[in-house]
Amino acid sequence: MSEAVTKEQVLEALKRIPGPDGKGDIVAQGLLSEIVISGGKVYFSISVDPARARALEGMRVDAEHAVKSMPGVEGAIVTLTADREPGSAPPPQPSGNGSGNGAGAATAKSSPFDRGGPGQTAPTGSPGKGPGKLQGLGTPGQQNARPKGAPVPGVANIIAVASGKGGVGKSTTAVNLALGLKALGKSVGILDADIYGPSMPRLLALSGKPQELAGNKLQPMEALGMKVMSMGFLVDEETPMIWRGPMVMSAISQMLKDVEWGELDVLVVDMPPGTGDAQLTMAQQVPLAGAVIVSTPQDLALIDARKGLNMFKKVDVPVLGIVENMSTFICPHCGGQSDIFGHGGARHEAERLGVPFLGEVPLTMEVRETSDSGKPLVVSAPESAPAQAYMEIARKALAELEQAKGGGRAAPKIVMEQ
Repeated sequence: MSEAVTKEQVLEALKRIPGPDGKGDIVAQGLLSEIVISGGKVYFSISVDPARARALEGMRVDAEHAVKSMPGVEGAIVTLTADREPGSAPPPQPSGNGSGNGAGAATAKSSPFDRGGPGQTAPTGSPGKGPGKLQGLGTPGQQNARPKGAPVPGVANIIAVASGKGGVGKSTTAVNLALGLKALGKSVGILDADIYGPSMPRLLALSGKPQELAGNKLQPMEALGMKVMSMGFLVDEETPMIWRGPMVMSAISQMLKDVEWGELDVLVVDMPPGTGDAQLTMAQQVPLAGAVIVSTPQDLALIDARKGLNMFKKVDVPVLGIVENMSTFICPHCGGQSDIFGHGGARHEAERLGVPFLGEVPLTMEVRETSDSGKPLVVSAPESAPAQAYMEIARKALAELEQAKGGGRAAPKIVMEQ
């Protein structure tokens, strides 16, 4: 059995790859991101001038092949990171490749996750560059001109479950919403798009790795009658994902399009928290049918939830509604209720912004216990108060989805705070 490859060995191999100007190698020129090695696979990106991204695709392929040929390496993900000066135009793209706003997306791949992907955000700490600017939201007069992403074959509707910040129970809400939709007779899949903190393997008690199919596709895992895909299946639970924005965007795009989802009525996507490049990728790469925003009643969480809602509005994605999670705490001993984070804040915010309020979920010991054990409440304790709340949220979200697809709801009013 081959010994595990080291970062130093990878760097040594990459010293044979000439840089863009031919005067030095890509290591000496400082073009490489942090190199991540996990389970025999190597991940890194190469920073290039966006105007030359297409011309330098051969350099990316050479670097990928150099690493793949090393003993102990089972695969590699190498992407081109295209820095762009603020206000500059995007680099020209080849037509018909389905890569959205990709800057130098790779075309050759030998395994489902061995190709470059869309990347326009400048990497943190790029030589001679400032922080990258998210692209694609358009000018003020073009905010609703969302690019039409290519649909995922077999998937009728894609719903993003998002939050403005972490720690509000978004992933727990996403998995119980998905199971609620399944209980309503829909064929459902769930994609864990939180690359840095994947939760679905734990929430659904899933382990193992997806099977590779013909045509460079992956067979999704299955749990409780749902198709499931997560980066947590591809890397160890304790392995940190030290990836720059373009690598995250590439991975999300490939988990959407290089997975054999089959025929699904709904694909629920558990988004990472915030309003960054992952959300932008999702909005531009596929036609999202709608978004569900999760927040606690706390004012601090609602501020960030408002930002999330505003972002989906900017990219012309219908907001199906807001969910108030941890609406109240129910004591397991006396049954008394305590509004630890306040109460009713999300409902008030939904009314103020003119978007649907999908429901409120109480915080109970059952929610935490079933989440940790991989037995979501909707299937393990369907008569419990939280499970009933999740079912009601699923019913309302489905109704809003059908209404949004029919064009029966006006766009939400976004109130900009002064």
